[in-house]
Amino acid sequence: MLDTLLSEIKININEGLFLKDPESSELGNSIIVNSVILLDQLGFEQFTFKKLAQKIKSTESSIYRYFENKHKLLLYLCSLYWGMLEYRVVVATNSIESDQKRLLKAIELITGRPENVETLTNVDQILLRNIVVSEFTKAYHNKMVDNENKLGFFQIYKRLVLRIVEMIKKIAPNYQFPNSLASTILDGALHQHYLNEHFKNITDSHNSSPSLFFKDLVINQLKIEING
Repeated sequence: MLDTLLSEIKININEGLFLKDPESSELGNSIIVNSVILLDQLGFEQFTFKKLAQKIKSTESSIYRYFENKHKLLLYLCSLYWGMLEYRVVVATNSIESDQKRLLKAIELITGRPENVETLTNVDQILLRNIVVSEFTKAYHNKMVDNENKLGFFQIYKRLVLRIVEMIKKIAPNYQFPNSLASTILDGALHQHYLNEHFKNITDSHNSSPSLFFKDLVINQLKIEING
């Protein structure tokens, strides 16, 4: 059921991130699919449009017709990731009646490992998650972030955070830090996966899924009855 619904989804990404919609052509789709593969292999610093052009057997100028620079491309890919994740959360939690179970299911999806669900993008979602884990802070830890935020470049990411905030408020309306807790879950999950890849001795994620940690954190913070 989830796969069927997700296969019909189009993620609406801020038009300021691209010059030409990559979903509008075969070349554009190839740029997105192969940029995910190449960014996962090389990392953001070593990734260039020249290398991407060589991979897709095209020209740099053809890529520049779609994206102004690789920073905008990274923001596009991050938005794509958060958009896919948001839809997974909405669909998977929509039929859950218990507020507590709905929140815990959302945390499970946000903090767990992704699955490759067939979508219109044809992007390898596991590789895309790897990129977001490794590179997401580079997307907004820069001097342009305030202006880019005003332009709505982080709208999907912020919207997902606010969905979790609303779930928290339904369970604990008097809890003082719903925004901080929600954003900590999203960003903290990426950080724990990163630590598990590179600094295993300072995380427990290699012994258990980050989902277990964040569920435990939320249960204790909000004083959730597990059977509630």
